[in-house]
Order: sequence, then structure tokens, then C-alpha cells
Amino acid sequence: MAARIRLLIVDDHPLVRRGLCELFGGESDIEVVDDVGDGERAVTVALEEQPDVVLMDVSMPGMDGIEATRRLLAVRPEARVVMLTSFADHERVMEALDSGAVGYILKDAESDELVRGVRAAAGGDSPLSPRAARALITARRGRRPFEELTGRELDVLKLVARGLSNKQIAWRLAISEKTVKAHMTSIFGRIGVADRTQAALWAQRHGVV
Repeated sequence: MAARIRLLIVDDHPLVRRGLCELFGGESDIEVVDDVGDGERAVTVALEEQPDVVLMDVSMPGMDGIEATRRLLAVRPEARVVMLTSFADHERVMEALDSGAVGYILKDAESDELVRGVRAAAGGDSPLSPRAARALITARRGRRPFEELTGRELDVLKLVARGLSNKQIAWRLAISEKTVKAHMTSIFGRIGVADRTQAALWAQRHGVV
């Protein structure tokens, strides 16, 4: 019988940790050795419990997941860290991979994708969410991320970054709210974010405003 995969879950939201523990607790080949809420604790527990895979949140108060990954791998390089986050812009993906993480999975992934990702990491592979992979490909081509947007999507994104609601955007661009929502869905997928707040921050970070 093959050894079970020892998994450490790191996320600063208790509900997220609870959900992940329940998800992986139902898998016969995966054992959750612990779940912790901050990067500093993650490093300590990883050294104590010796997990095969660490599912690491990127954005956490105090020590974030990227710094925690660097510190963990400096003392235990055989650990396999998979980042779990809401952001898929290429800068964040590259920073995570440069820190030593072997994978990058988005929080809106289906449950089976998360389980497959942990198994893949334990087996020596590098699980990467499709949106994160596309962000890397775009960056590798030397194109600025917002060049992937259509002209109308760029117009919508600029107004989102200025804090306008869908109704206000629809009025400003003389289109329906339904069309605005459709553009927003497309924008989220193209730039690798999960909601309008992240889209606004992305736009400001990339000078789209």
C-alpha cells in the first residue's frame, strides 16, 4: 500500500481552512497533518510535521506565503509548495514560482482540481491553473497584459478602476448592464482576477487608469 500524502494547509481565513480540511479529509491517500493561519507558523509546523505538500495561501498578514515559502525551502528544500490564491496576474505567478513553489492554483478552482494538484505536486509534477498559465505565456511573449483586452473591455476596466458601478458604466458607454456584466466576466478571465475589486487594483497596478 502506497504511503499517504502528508499535507499542510496554510490560509489566514478559518472558513477556508475548514473547507479544505473537509475536502482533503475525504481522500484516502491524503492526510492533513495540520492547518495554520499565517506564514511564520507555517514554517514552524512544516519543520515539525515534515509534510510532503504545503498548500500555501499567497496573501496573508504578517509574513505572506511567498516569504514563508522562501524560508521553508531554505531549510527543507524537499517540500513541495503549491500556492493557492485569488490572483493570476503574471507578476504574482512569477514571484511565487521564483520563491520555489512548484504549483499555482486559484481559489475558484473546482474541488477535484485542488485534489489533483496536490497529488501532482506530491508526484513531482507542477500543477498550474489555466489562467495562471495563460498569464505566464502572455508575459513570455513580451506583451503587456492589458493588450489581451479588447478596446471595449479596456474602456470598461478603466471605469471599474475609477469606482463606477455596472449601471454607471452602462450609462457612460451607452450599452446595457447585461453587456457590462459580460465584459466583466471576460475581463476577469483575461487578466486573471476573481472580482471587480481585484480588477480595479490590477488596473491601477498596470497603469490602465
